[in-house]
Amino acid sequence: MPVDRFLRLAIPTMFAGIAIGLLYAVFSATSDGSNRDRIARLAIGEFVKLDFSDRGADAPSAPFADAEGDLTTYQDFEGQALVVNFWATYCAPCIHEMPTLAALQTSRGGEDFKVITISVDIPEVREDAEAMLRELSGGALDFYALADGPQGWDVVYESGATGGFPTTVLYNKAGTKIAKLEGIADWAGYEAVALVDALREN
Repeated sequence: MPVDRFLRLAIPTMFAGIAIGLLYAVFSATSDGSNRDRIARLAIGEFVKLDFSDRGADAPSAPFADAEGDLTTYQDFEGQALVVNFWATYCAPCIHEMPTLAALQTSRGGEDFKVITISVDIPEVREDAEAMLRELSGGALDFYALADGPQGWDVVYESGATGGFPTTVLYNKAGTKIAKLEGIADWAGYEAVALVDALREN
């Protein structure tokens, strides 16, 4: 019958179409053309918590202070991918995490990458915070803090680091936000190094 003949042709054709669609999806996900999302694909292990919701936003221009008290902004690090960590001396997870950030700076820091750690401590304890950072990082990390005055927290808010500390924000070399991570992570581990290598190439 014509209907039987139609079904005998239609069913194998349908399955063939499904198989081709699946093969195309697998090929697309593994081909070089998908490398634009390479950083997201490297969000494994502890880094599955990376939040990409603000990806593509420009780095804020809100200032923060260096160890001498001079104001600086993310734009002063043009051409460098950045891992920006907000921390405090009263934050035990921050203290535990800091040596791994120092190790990352030591292994990958250079003209195209920098770890920036910004203390959110009150001005009265900044000397203690700087001394603590020097000890925890073995001198590998430069000290930065919030700018004085009521606008000092703008860099925190505008970076999206409003979920507590530590919070770490990733920017590519073009000054574009890639992701943020709330909570502690091992920044010396192979997952972090692979992530940062991809960030430097992004």
